[in-house]
Amino acid sequence: MGLPVASERPDDVVDLDVEAIRADFPILSRQVNGKPLAYLDSGNTSQKPRQVVEAMSRFAQESNANIARAVHQLGTEANDAFEGARQKVADFIHAPRAEEVVFTKNSTEAINLVAYSMLGATLTGGDPRLRLGPGDEIVISEMEHHSNIVPWQMLCERTGATLKWFSITDSGRLDDAEAATLITERTKLVSFVHMSNILGTVNPTSRITQRAREVGALVLLDASQSVPHMPVDVVACDVDFVAFTGHKMCGPTGIGVLWGKHELLEIMPPFLGGGSMIGTVTMEKSTYAPPPARFEAGTPPIIEAVGLGAAVDYLSSLDMRAVQWHEKELVAYALPALESVPGVRIIGPRVPIGRGGAISFDLEGVHPHDVGQVLDAHGVAVRVGHHCAKPTCARFGVAATTRASFYLYTTRDEIDRLVDALQQTRKVFG
Repeated sequence: MGLPVASERPDDVVDLDVEAIRADFPILSRQVNGKPLAYLDSGNTSQKPRQVVEAMSRFAQESNANIARAVHQLGTEANDAFEGARQKVADFIHAPRAEEVVFTKNSTEAINLVAYSMLGATLTGGDPRLRLGPGDEIVISEMEHHSNIVPWQMLCERTGATLKWFSITDSGRLDDAEAATLITERTKLVSFVHMSNILGTVNPTSRITQRAREVGALVLLDASQSVPHMPVDVVACDVDFVAFTGHKMCGPTGIGVLWGKHELLEIMPPFLGGGSMIGTVTMEKSTYAPPPARFEAGTPPIIEAVGLGAAVDYLSSLDMRAVQWHEKELVAYALPALESVPGVRIIGPRVPIGRGGAISFDLEGVHPHDVGQVLDAHGVAVRVGHHCAKPTCARFGVAATTRASFYLYTTRDEIDRLVDALQQTRKVFG
């Protein structure tokens, strides 16, 4: 899971049939402000192929029911679809057991699940691996999305633990050389991003995970931006938890995933209490179901799980290495093209090695919101703002950036349109 270093696509990685793929995404054929849509905001949320939309519609029309305890035919079909989606996700990320896949509503909830479970273990005298107190430490990085910062700040405030973080180099890389000094015998958890949503940086995991193992710390990997775009093997990553979300990988909003080692899920206190997560309930005390049910209180996102399963089917029909290389080649094309626009400054790695298909940039003298509005007038959809990564923006001295993010349906023509629209923006704002 280190940095890709090859400059040419391996012989056994095929070209994506991008035109055939685009035909599966009806929204890509629409017009925006009288111009063909160039959707360059997939790092925020990807579009859905018709196969996902149809699977969700078919379930709603033919098999809609609640899961788990129903004995009628519709309930059986719904339960089979829901658990079938869990197995598909497990296979996609090479999880040893489907029971290690916990459905959440997004990556944020997945990370919070771990944080609140650690708080619960701390308050109730749970397993020592999960308990925190004064003198204990959690290590994150300056590169994180807010969802991988705020929960740990809250947990440290409530337990007396200390939060520490890796810094970012001037080239937009995680300074993993700090692992030996940041991760110590006091470290209980290391939580860091696999692929940055703002910088596009793909972080090598081995040095950090090796050091965490040396001191007995748990490791959580935020793979929200990597699972949709590259092959990810949770066992090969050598981590304890992985969080990602459905809406960035051709699936619906409202469903995400926490993968966790089964031995850890078994000792973790539940995050939410209520129906479906219990063993027995009396007025005096309750016991809890084994994972994953322990962490899926109440009626789960059933139709969303069906959609996620269909999205996994769609991505599994492609070579994820081909998806990764398609985006790598788009980035190799886009970086110099963007830098040809006067005043453009790339925020993050300026080479297509060890980075994914999200490129953030600053256009000198023009606020990103103005950039985004001019681009939208040309039919080009990008993201503007701090991208829920304000510490990263502060590190590079900007309040916000414009971000173009690519996916399996992105074309070079769309990048050309982005560059042309930026040239027009430059003229509008002088």
